[in-house]
Amino acid sequence: MARLRRKTCITLIGLLLIVVLVTAVLKSFAPQDFPLVSPDGVELFPDIKAVGKNSFQSESKAESRAGQTQMADSLQSERDAKLEAALRKFSPPNYNLHAFYYTWFGNPRFDGKYIHWDHPQLPHWDSKVAQGYPQGRHKPPEGIGSNFYPSLGAYSSRDPSVIEAHMQQLRTAAIGVIAVSWYPPGMKDDNGEPTDDIVPLLLEVAHKYHIKVAFHIEPYKDRDETSMFKNVKYIIEKYGDHPAFFRFRTNTGKLLPLFYVYDSYLLNSEQWAKLLKHTESSSVRDTPYDAVFVALLVEEKHKRDILTAGFDGLYTYFATNGFSYGSTHRNWDSIKTFCEDNGLLFIPSVGPGYIDTNIRPWNFQNTRNRINGKYYETALSAALEARPDFISITSFNEWHEGTQIEMAVPKTAETVYLDYLPNRPAVYLEITRKWAAIFGGERKRWQE
Repeated sequence: MARLRRKTCITLIGLLLIVVLVTAVLKSFAPQDFPLVSPDGVELFPDIKAVGKNSFQSESKAESRAGQTQMADSLQSERDAKLEAALRKFSPPNYNLHAFYYTWFGNPRFDGKYIHWDHPQLPHWDSKVAQGYPQGRHKPPEGIGSNFYPSLGAYSSRDPSVIEAHMQQLRTAAIGVIAVSWYPPGMKDDNGEPTDDIVPLLLEVAHKYHIKVAFHIEPYKDRDETSMFKNVKYIIEKYGDHPAFFRFRTNTGKLLPLFYVYDSYLLNSEQWAKLLKHTESSSVRDTPYDAVFVALLVEEKHKRDILTAGFDGLYTYFATNGFSYGSTHRNWDSIKTFCEDNGLLFIPSVGPGYIDTNIRPWNFQNTRNRINGKYYETALSAALEARPDFISITSFNEWHEGTQIEMAVPKTAETVYLDYLPNRPAVYLEITRKWAAIFGGERKRWQE
């Protein structure tokens, strides 16, 4: 019995020694013996060989950081080269084709809550009519404030992968400029949160795809000629040196930023003139903050107001043919003539359709059916016939009003969402690309 206990003890001691030896051998291997690989399979540090722990301990932290930075830069250069090669397969961007772009969407992952996807159903201004329609907020991600459902889901405008996907879609469509909806820092629309801090990332990703960014200035609280000067100055000083910042060469040879001014009619022409007329002492003209300012044309009388205010051009925004004087296709020829006679840019706005009954359930009279892309092509054709300076698209992603050309997918949840069937999710990007090429060809012919 004693002999058996001794054998057992010896066996256990032997096993323990083996475990200690194996552990020591494993610990002797440094992690650098194995290449570091990125998620896409690219070896991040291919030149690092197996080295002992002591050599790493003797290397300075500064040298280590410098080496890692150099490697990261090299990898980024390789990725940039691959992107450039891929972009050569796309149609070139048409910088005379602009799309209105919204950054007001949010979700819990990036923003702590859903923003704008939970848009409330707005009551009719007549309380008796309002009683006949549903009210309350939507409940994402299944129920969203849109009649269509995005292929990217209820996304956040802060998500870098979403911005990347959007730029890929914009390049698919050959759109050269996005006019981003903009509120001053700390300000927001009635249903959202401040979004100015998204602009730096937007510019960076846009630049990778050779897309330019213009600013669509919204009617923020207390917007007047003084605050406009201040905010134009802010935009130009903060973003004006970025290579993705859109500038337009005028007939006088100046290379100037271009600003769309939404609901410009809310300020009278005398106030605008203080900002936009050369004769005014408080004018932005001939200063470092001079720009091309484009007013919204809604009613016919606004043409004269826009001219006397000192604006440089006008756009029509609304995607509903017949909704306003400016958005009615048959008026575009006469509007273009007025602009030509008075030295104004004419920028008609085209859209693929319109439907907002998931946020304005009573507004069915303004719905315009997409007719499998025919409505959009009719609008594009009408815009070209007027020989515009630019064409603006309403919109890339204004989902609330159903004017988006961003990819949508079929979905059935609390409601049955509309979709682009029998066409593919990218159909409106493909139509846009076709007309971008036609527009480019027509412009060359007009200039001959």
